[in-house]
Amino acid sequence: MFSKLFRRMSANLSSTRSFAGPSGKRLYAIGDVHGRLDLVDELLGRIEDDIADRPVETAAVVFLGDLIDRGPDSAGVIERLQSLRHFPAKTLFLLGNHEEFLLRALAGEPGIAHDWLGFGGDACAESYGIAPSALKAIDERRIAELLHAAIPVAHVEFLKTFGDTFAFGDYLLVHAGIRPGVPIEQQQPRDLRWIRQPFLSDAHDHGCMVIHGHTISDGVDQRLNRIGIDTGAYRTGILTAAVIEEEDLRFLATGTSQ
Repeated sequence: MFSKLFRRMSANLSSTRSFAGPSGKRLYAIGDVHGRLDLVDELLGRIEDDIADRPVETAAVVFLGDLIDRGPDSAGVIERLQSLRHFPAKTLFLLGNHEEFLLRALAGEPGIAHDWLGFGGDACAESYGIAPSALKAIDERRIAELLHAAIPVAHVEFLKTFGDTFAFGDYLLVHAGIRPGVPIEQQQPRDLRWIRQPFLSDAHDHGCMVIHGHTISDGVDQRLNRIGIDTGAYRTGILTAAVIEEEDLRFLATGTSQ
């Protein structure tokens, strides 16, 4: 079993600092998908090949959130992942800000649905067979009704199972980042799903190496205290996975020869 215990470490950040995952285990952390089912299938195929080429005792795949919106097939991505069977690794999912927005729109929360549509939710709605123009012309209560009618219950229940953090040895996986200086157990869901600053520019030791998505970068954004792996899949065609195995850290990505 993967340990979910968080361990505090030295507060002194050093360029010689090393990070490691648990012995005998491998983790694949996948960045923001945003409706690109084609890239999910390609990257999962690469991961299957990687496991076959480099057998390991235990492997897990963690999606860092934002499976939906912006790209063309949010519905296909959710269907594929919620029904994933016979994959050679355990799969786990973190809740991104886009999934949060959809769940709040489905709940009919005031002031959410129209913002969600303008935030990439229009592409998600369209993937479920709803014309975005029709939604933009009606009130939030009616939007929630149409979404509930179009989105399978199994998809909604699947999204509701997503977590906020996952610890893997010296690594902490989150969607967006953490609030610097706040203990992990006191982090707020809004920061975990939405934060950019001051997290992105903070150089202090967080007590772990944070792996995150949410903020698009031109390639992997690797710093002394964090690693950003949102490579803008929906617009670049590059979906990235960080691969952690004990002291080893490497990357797999779609559209490359890796």
